[in-house]
Amino acid sequence: MKLTSSIHFNYVMASVLLAGILLLLQFLVPQIVHSTIWTIFGFMAGLSYLLSVVTLWLYSKSPENFFALKILGMLIRTLSATGFIGILVVMGLENIILFIANFFIIFLFYMIFDIYTFISNLRPNSK
Repeated sequence: MKLTSSIHFNYVMASVLLAGILLLLQFLVPQIVHSTIWTIFGFMAGLSYLLSVVTLWLYSKSPENFFALKILGMLIRTLSATGFIGILVVMGLENIILFIANFFIIFLFYMIFDIYTFISNLRPNSK
């Protein structure tokens, strides 16, 4: 397997890119970055990586269910994200609107990465 075609390498590169953008924004315009941005980033990075690895493992067991596996991964990510937001809001988080805006941007970044990998795998899986 080539390194550049590895999902792990692509995932790490996407996460490093997002972390760099977050770090840059935190220094240039700190008023638009919530204080828990790194907690949000860690949660979404860990969840997305875990779902990607599990989806690849399940795909190796049952290649004909690729579409259902990707949709299930997106559903689990959405439900987990909603639960994460709910837990932090109940714990008494300050500036909830900024938190939700930051969370939504990071969530969309990882969702776009997931959709990109889904689309890039459609051609080899078509029959």
